[in-house]
Amino acid sequence: MAASQLYTKLARVWIPDAEEVWKSAELTKDYKNGDASLQLMLEDGTNIEHKLDPKTKNLPYLRNPDILVGENDLTALSYLHEPAVLHNLKVRFIDSKLIYTYCGIVLVAINPYETLPIYGTDIINAYSGQNMGDMDPHIFAVAEEAYKQMARDERNQSIIVSGESGAGKTVSAKYAMRYFATVSGSASEANVEEKVLASNPIMEAIGNAKTTRNDNSSRFGKYIEIGFDNRYRIIGANMRTYLLEKSRVVFQADEERNYHIFYQLCASSHLPEFKNLKLSSANDFLYTRQGRSPVIDGVDDTKELCTTRNAFTLLGINESYQMGLFQVLAAILHLGNVEIKERDSDSCLIPPNNRHLTAFCELVGVTYQDMSQWLCHRKLKTAAETYIKPLPRLQATNARDALSKHIYAKLFNWIVEHVNKALITNVKQHSFIGVLDIYGFETFEINSFEQFCINYANEKLQQQFNMHVFKLEQEEYMKEQIPWTLIDFYDNQPCINLIEAKMGILDLLDEECKMPKGSDDSWAQKLYNTHLKTCTLFEKPRMSNRAFIIQHFADKVEYQCEGFLEKNKDTVNEEQINVLKASKKFDLLVELFRDEEKATSPTGQVPGTGGRTRLSIKPDKSRGTSSKEHKKTVGCQFRNSLQMLMDTLNATTPHYVRCIKPNDFKMAFSFDPKRAVQQLRACGVLETIRISAAGFPSRWTYQEFFSRYRVLMKQKDVLSDKKLTCRNVLEKLVQDQDKYQFGKTKIFFRAGQVAYLEKLRADKLRAACIRIQKTIRCWLARKKYMRKRSAAITIQRFTRGYQARCLAKFMRRTQAATIIQKYQRMYMERKRYRQKQAAALAMQTILRAYMARQKYQALLREHKAVIIQKHVRGWLARCWYKRCLHSIVYLQCCIRRMKAKRELKKLKIEARSVEHFKKLNKGMENKIMQLQRKIDEQHKENRSISERLVGLESSYSVESERMRGELSRLRGAEEDAKNKANQLSSLQEELERLRRELSVTQQEKKTIEDWAQTYRDEMEKMVSELKDQNGLLKKEKDNLNRLIQEQSQQMTEKMARAIAEETQQLETDLNEERSRYQNLLTEHLRLEEKYDDLKEEMALSSNVSKPGHRRTDSTHSSNESEYTYNSEYAELEEGSRAAEDVTRGLDTSLTLKLQKRLTELEQEKQSLRNELENKEEQFQRARARDDEEFKKARGAELEYESLKRQELESENKKLKHDLAEMRQSLLGDAATGVGAPGSPAYKVLLDQLNASCEELEVRKEEVLILRSQLVSQKEAMHHKDEKETMTEPSVYVEDVSKLKDADELKQAYIGLKDTNRLLEHQLQTQRRSYDNEVEALRGELQNVKEENNRQQQLLAQNLQLPPEARIEASLQHEITRLTNENLDLMEQLEKQDRTIRKLKKQLKVYSKRIGEMGAGQTEGQTSPGQMVDEPIHPVNIPRREKDFQGMLEYKKEDELKLVKNLILELKPRGVAVNLIPGLPAYILFMCLRHADYVNDDQKVRTLLTSTINSIKKILKKRGDDFETVSFWLANTCRFLHCLKQYSGDEAFMKHNTSRQNEHCLSNFDLAEYRQVISDLAIQIYQQLIKCMENILQPMIVSGMLEHETIQGVSGVKPTGLRKRTSSIADEGTYTLDSILRQLSAFHSTMCQHGTDPELIKQVVKQQFYIIGAVTLNNLLLRKDMCSWSKGMQIRYNVSQQEEWLRDKGLMTCGAKETLEPLIQAAQLLQVKKKTDEDAEAICSMCQALTTAQIVKVLNLYTPVNEFEERVSVAFIRTIQTRLRDRCESPQLLMDTKMIYPVTFPFSPSSLALETIQIPSSLNLGFLTRV
Repeated sequence: MAASQLYTKLARVWIPDAEEVWKSAELTKDYKNGDASLQLMLEDGTNIEHKLDPKTKNLPYLRNPDILVGENDLTALSYLHEPAVLHNLKVRFIDSKLIYTYCGIVLVAINPYETLPIYGTDIINAYSGQNMGDMDPHIFAVAEEAYKQMARDERNQSIIVSGESGAGKTVSAKYAMRYFATVSGSASEANVEEKVLASNPIMEAIGNAKTTRNDNSSRFGKYIEIGFDNRYRIIGANMRTYLLEKSRVVFQADEERNYHIFYQLCASSHLPEFKNLKLSSANDFLYTRQGRSPVIDGVDDTKELCTTRNAFTLLGINESYQMGLFQVLAAILHLGNVEIKERDSDSCLIPPNNRHLTAFCELVGVTYQDMSQWLCHRKLKTAAETYIKPLPRLQATNARDALSKHIYAKLFNWIVEHVNKALITNVKQHSFIGVLDIYGFETFEINSFEQFCINYANEKLQQQFNMHVFKLEQEEYMKEQIPWTLIDFYDNQPCINLIEAKMGILDLLDEECKMPKGSDDSWAQKLYNTHLKTCTLFEKPRMSNRAFIIQHFADKVEYQCEGFLEKNKDTVNEEQINVLKASKKFDLLVELFRDEEKATSPTGQVPGTGGRTRLSIKPDKSRGTSSKEHKKTVGCQFRNSLQMLMDTLNATTPHYVRCIKPNDFKMAFSFDPKRAVQQLRACGVLETIRISAAGFPSRWTYQEFFSRYRVLMKQKDVLSDKKLTCRNVLEKLVQDQDKYQFGKTKIFFRAGQVAYLEKLRADKLRAACIRIQKTIRCWLARKKYMRKRSAAITIQRFTRGYQARCLAKFMRRTQAATIIQKYQRMYMERKRYRQKQAAALAMQTILRAYMARQKYQALLREHKAVIIQKHVRGWLARCWYKRCLHSIVYLQCCIRRMKAKRELKKLKIEARSVEHFKKLNKGMENKIMQLQRKIDEQHKENRSISERLVGLESSYSVESERMRGELSRLRGAEEDAKNKANQLSSLQEELERLRRELSVTQQEKKTIEDWAQTYRDEMEKMVSELKDQNGLLKKEKDNLNRLIQEQSQQMTEKMARAIAEETQQLETDLNEERSRYQNLLTEHLRLEEKYDDLKEEMALSSNVSKPGHRRTDSTHSSNESEYTYNSEYAELEEGSRAAEDVTRGLDTSLTLKLQKRLTELEQEKQSLRNELENKEEQFQRARARDDEEFKKARGAELEYESLKRQELESENKKLKHDLAEMRQSLLGDAATGVGAPGSPAYKVLLDQLNASCEELEVRKEEVLILRSQLVSQKEAMHHKDEKETMTEPSVYVEDVSKLKDADELKQAYIGLKDTNRLLEHQLQTQRRSYDNEVEALRGELQNVKEENNRQQQLLAQNLQLPPEARIEASLQHEITRLTNENLDLMEQLEKQDRTIRKLKKQLKVYSKRIGEMGAGQTEGQTSPGQMVDEPIHPVNIPRREKDFQGMLEYKKEDELKLVKNLILELKPRGVAVNLIPGLPAYILFMCLRHADYVNDDQKVRTLLTSTINSIKKILKKRGDDFETVSFWLANTCRFLHCLKQYSGDEAFMKHNTSRQNEHCLSNFDLAEYRQVISDLAIQIYQQLIKCMENILQPMIVSGMLEHETIQGVSGVKPTGLRKRTSSIADEGTYTLDSILRQLSAFHSTMCQHGTDPELIKQVVKQQFYIIGAVTLNNLLLRKDMCSWSKGMQIRYNVSQQEEWLRDKGLMTCGAKETLEPLIQAAQLLQVKKKTDEDAEAICSMCQALTTAQIVKVLNLYTPVNEFEERVSVAFIRTIQTRLRDRCESPQLLMDTKMIYPVTFPFSPSSLALETIQIPSSLNLGFLTRV
């Protein structure tokens, strides 16, 4: 396919990154051929240009579609490359919290550094029996696959666990061994599986240590072979160890520790048994303090030592050996503290009395002198002499450390050898599964000899792994007939040859070790000379001449040559060893070095014996003598042991587990891509991917391909032949035919083709979705538009109508308003006008009056002023005239004098002059003439003025007359005014006086009003206080009544709640006890069957059976009851007498254990039964005690109520007295006249006071009635108590009369054997009567409680009634009570009459029987059975008048025939179809009735025992047949119900007819046998449930999860190498219809057999619980099932099951509730999972799911299509936060083995026994009807 088609815009690719190794990017531009770069956009939005390599032009890796991310199998990815693998692992580990992932045949396990709840027994059971691809990846799935292949292929298996230190190898191996121990069980009584698991803490203590990478790092490799017998049960184990890190004993790096056992001993040094070891803190010893980290967080070394010691004990290492081991370990610690001081440069010494050396010598039993000498000296041997050479201090210290390492290695080997001895048994081994826990590829800054050996071992394992992967690929292609093309893969044989071939690194190292002066430098030079130019995998560092580099399959590693020779030689001073061997006090130390010269492996291990099948491996020819073998180097030993391991692995089928360390900081769920990629490259995972990618990694079956890519096909392309259809479609879709191949059953695709097909499918679906969306959106838009249009038209119609109505209304209102306005305005204007007119007139009147007054005043003032002016002016005028006249006269005199003087002067002059005188005369004449004219004019003017003056005078006179008349009038008016003014002053004075009186009156009125207001306020205050007091009294009364009622109700509720809680607790305890009891029954039966199987095996031990191929359940249980164990045991002993010689060889310890266990179980069962009875008695006593407490509490309440009544009465009296005093005081005030007695306020006050008094009187009457009713109730209760005490003596008298009759009979017929039975019958009758009386008393007590409650209710009701109705109701209640008491007395009288009649009848029967027995005695008959049998017929025939009594008689010798024909050889199908249900039970009971009737206890006992044993035998024989088990469950229950119905107990006789009551058992109480039969029914029920479970188990997962009930909803995702079961319904595949048909078959079978309906409901509930639990568990363990479409399928399936329940009428049986967790899980898959609201909805919805289950489903949720979205990590954390406060079990899976405790509710039969006919087909003709 062209790159331009794949590298298009929006395509996602992986590009290299320095931090994250690979980073995701998206193309922003299409790639075209020839482009030198790609335009990319990173996930953070950054745009970059990625340049291609100009030489290779290699494009970056394409990213897989999102729906393929997170796959369980890495080979399911379409693009197989390093970034896809890394991203898939990261998504599963970080987002989904999944630590396991498949990579083809490899299980990749990432260490979470956190304890996960995925290793419990429930998880083991879930993976047991499942195919490896059907469940999510898990270490248990690998273990199950190995176990299954071992059983199926008859071939040994190996599980190879590898990885870095801290990756979790040891834990994975431990869980694999735990799985084998759990699912296979043990084949002997020694519990080998526990011993295998117990070896883990021992090996961890002595072989594990804390490193910088792991707190519990295994410092050795081990291969554990777990042996199985021919039934594939564990029989033993064997362990091989490799390359123990001895150097850790003497040296630890920083932050590391020595082996755990040293710190455990130091932490436990305070214990008394360790005092002699002289240990102290770990910081006090050199060998434990060098790492400066003596403590591991969260680890208690003291407890760990206890665990280690318990494991030693379990493996058979006794206390003495354990203390010896601890002495050796303590001696090593003391030896490390021995201080060696330098004497000179060539010698050293140990100071005398060294404390630690002394302790060492005491612990190992050697002399101080010898040990101190050989620690500082060594012996040199030559041909002639022997020299003792002192050692320098450094060499002596190294020798001391070498001795310590050697001792620890010997101790380690000894412990491994003894562990192997403890794990080997005498049973022959048929096959084994090996678990290899070995170190992974290691590279450090400084790599030495240990890393070289480790990497050498990993090279060998990687070669074996590559060959196995290549072989599987080749087999797959050949199986499918695909043309085989040689796949090129990395072969690391050259690297292996470089290490182990001739003249290889190991050979040169061994050769250098043999040289006398060999050194690390010379060995390095030999390596350079030999391999530097000849081998490309060998290199020399540039800057060093003492190191070399090897190109391993994982990486280049540089090794430092320093120390290689010393570690390869592993020398130790022989004299020191001889000193230790010479120890006489410490045998264990001598035993450690006894095999010094026999070591053939680096661990000195001896092959185990005991019938184990071992592989034949050719011995090494170099093993000549022990001396030569002893001189073998460590490298040679390791190479030989590694070769043995590889031979073993090649002879087995390997399974690979690769452990990955996600980070170096031990952080939980933290993923470091760099570290992960390093380990993936080193462990071969990427090599597996590369080999797969080189061929056809993606594989689909034709059906899966057709189902997935049906959308890419046209209708015409679909043919009947799916294979041809797929071929035609692929040829059209993929043009390059080299990209795929057609196999026989599968289609093989090259890498990337599935992604291309998924792209085509997504595009097609996207186009279809767009078209569907377009059409639906158009339809929705049109529908919305039409809906809106219709709504708009409707709204418009209504709006317009409304508007029209509003307009008309508006117009009407407007018109009306206009008219109203008109008249209103007219009225207002008229009113305003009239107001204005009146105001104007008033104003005019006032103004005119005012103006007239003003004018009058003005005229008056003017007149007076005129008069004043006249007089003043006259006086002034006169004065002025007088002054003027005087002045004028004076002036005239002066002027005249002056003029006279002048005239005189002139005259004197004129006289002097005539001329002058003449002129003067002439002028005078002119002047006189002028003056004459002027006078004439003045005379004329005077005449006119006089005329005018005459006219004025006349007018003046007229006016003056008028004025005089006006003046006279005004003077009269003035006089009137003066008179009025005098009168006004008097009126003003009167008005002032009246005002003063008014003010005084007002003040008096105000004072009166103030007093009245104060008085009114005081009275109102007093009234309100009285009202408040009355209200308080009423409230207090109501509170008291309510308190009484509440206390009564609380007491009743408390009692009811206490009784309910006690009942619920007792029911819970009863259910728990019942469950424990039923579990004990199951365990007991399992032990019985195991015992029977062992006896059968011993009886048939001479016959050698072929090895089986079927897995068996080690916990298979039988159906035997402990009550019949003795009889069964006797029969088995009688049947096995012929094989007595064989059974003598039986292990008697097992028999004694079983017998002891059976006895313990019987005792425990009896104790449980006694405890149950005690609990019932405690319940009865608790109920009686509660009744007494209730009575006491009720009495206390009555006393409290009486005290309250007295207080209320006294308070009422006091208030009444106060009110009377207040009334008198008010009357007194009224008499004094302070208040007005007739005023309204006073009357209101008196009315209120009278109402308060009446209310108080009413309350008083209510209190009196309350007291009378309580007293009457108390008397009634006392009356009933007297009645009860009166009835007891009568019963006692009757009992005494019975005893007297019995004594008379005993005296009359002493010596008769049957008298004792008669007395026993009477005692039973008395017991029953006593029980009946007790029940009657309980009933009466309950009636008293009910009556009391009813009385309280009536009292509460009566208190709410008026007084008359209250009295009437109390009288009515008293009449009713007396009537009920009379009826009770009449009923008791009738009962006593019936009892008397019954006793008389029994007395007659006894007298007749006594007569018959007396007659039989005279005839000399000795058999008690015959004494009753022979006289019965002549007596019963005439009495019964030949009526059939419902009994069947048989002879004792016919009992075996009865059991055989009725039970053992009966075919359930014929009985269920042709006869009445429960017929065998009825026949057996009728036979039992006859045995009871004839009083034959032996016959009763043998019949019941034979029946129970026969039912057990038939169930053991045909226990897998549902029809048989159901048939006998129904008949056993019916037989049990018959025993109850006809037992004579009144509790079981309520529903009987009188005829049925006559058929009750009369002589024997079979209560114990009823318990035995009930236990038998429980066993049959459990067998039925197991049988149903075995039938339903294969159907559930296929029908509920895998099958597509709704076709086309869910698509098939591509899977990897581990194929899952197809969801397509093929032939033979179970569907939901299969489950429903099977359920219907179960239901119809049980109905045909007559099973009780209540029992059927319990069975159906258990069936649905199994279906729901198994489905939910598989859902929680299968990531491919957690999708939206699968949730829809599950909900549909559940709805079909509910419909089935509805059709069968079983909706109320509780079966639907058992499916609630599954329903909620399906809903959880379908709901939205984004926002906080969604989280809240999920938390409220999933109440039946635990937090672990909810989180698991969310983590596993996987989109099937690209349109779905994954659940974000933040959302899951939100869910966890919200569910943090839930108190629930952390268990993830539901318990599928849980069985609800079964009960058998009593179900009486209406069938009359005398009407039952026995069909001839049963061959029961020997039975005789009686």
